[in-house]
Amino acid sequence: MIASSSVKDYIRTIVDFPHEGIMFRDVTTLFADPRGFRMAIDQLLNPYAGAQIDKVVGLEARGFILGGAIAHQLSKGFVPIRKKGKLPAATIAEEYKLEYGEAVVEIHDDALAPGEKVLIVDDLLATGGTCEAGIKLCERLGAEVIGCAFIVDLPELGGRKRLEEMGMDVHTLCEYAGT
Repeated sequence: MIASSSVKDYIRTIVDFPHEGIMFRDVTTLFADPRGFRMAIDQLLNPYAGAQIDKVVGLEARGFILGGAIAHQLSKGFVPIRKKGKLPAATIAEEYKLEYGEAVVEIHDDALAPGEKVLIVDDLLATGGTCEAGIKLCERLGAEVIGCAFIVDLPELGGRKRLEEMGMDVHTLCEYAGT
């Protein structure tokens, strides 16, 4: 599709989506290109080469695409963290704040075993609220989060700082100024 040399070259920007003034960083164009998708998965995994990872945790929804591919690459299990009410078995939940309101994410209460080492993945790091909630869920199940990997960072929104203040290793592939 595109002759590109960096992951950022595959990401398109949609102006005023989902609201006026927002520059939406659309990774579906990255996912659609086999070379770009492979590049993203390889680069997300690179800093964790040789690290013990027992499970890959993906944050809803684009984190499922990345997490599934990374788990496959590592021959490890995949665990979804979903919006409230979407998982069929017994769950634990974590509430977190959004820009305008609150949300709740859940994980199956048997998805992770104590002592398992997990890598959390998602497409975009903004304020870090969803990832922080995911970290708390993993830790409540006794797992150890060894890192958080994202394609896009929006540094002005403070997510990286928030996660690093929790002691997390944060890896991103590219960043964009603004929101």
